Amino acid sequence: MDRKLFSGPVNFLKSAPDLQFLPDASVPEIAFAGRSNVGKSSLINALVNRNGLARASNTPGRTQELNFFDVGDPPLFRICDMPGYGYAKAPIKTVQKWRYLVNDYLRGRPVLKRTFVLVDARHGIKEVDTEVMKMLDAAAVSYRVVLTKTDKIKASELAAVEVATLEALRKHSAAFPFISVTSAEKRGGIDDLRDAVLEAVQT
Repeated sequence: MDRKLFSGPVNFLKSAPDLQFLPDASVPEIAFAGRSNVGKSSLINALVNRNGLARASNTPGRTQELNFFDVGDPPLFRICDMPGYGYAKAPIKTVQKWRYLVNDYLRGRPVLKRTFVLVDARHGIKEVDTEVMKMLDAAAVSYRVVLTKTDKIKASELAAVEVATLEALRKHSAAFPFISVTSAEKRGGIDDLRDAVLEAVQT
């Protein structure tokens, strides 16, 4: 596989509001997780060189289901855009349902190769991120942290966030000791992220 794959066919497959609606576990999957409004949809769109494949919103918590996208025709792997965790403008029971869906998917999906945990570079790792990372550690689900919106802060501040993030990852058994540094708006770090996705798919 090479990066050209991301410029080829990429199609929305389905949304899964519950585990019973998951697609067949027939190809490797990569999941993107992160706090609400961290920029998941925008980053996925940049990753696959599309403008509106994944729906971006300024309203935290808009993505309420697991959304799957096939990459390649026939598909060589799938991308799963997960509901944002943390703050969401929704009833508590709805938020809990999303959380159970996310947790159950991450723990029990045999074709899930890696989860990319998105962290807003302006804020760094928050407590809710740490909780998700601990859950992934316990489930032995391999994950890699991706810093997003890096164009929104100064280079010196970004360097400090990178150091702090790498230091925090040392405490997590399932975390990769590397991070991806990205900007969906400026397309910064997207090629490196593509390489990380392809590496994960082929493991």
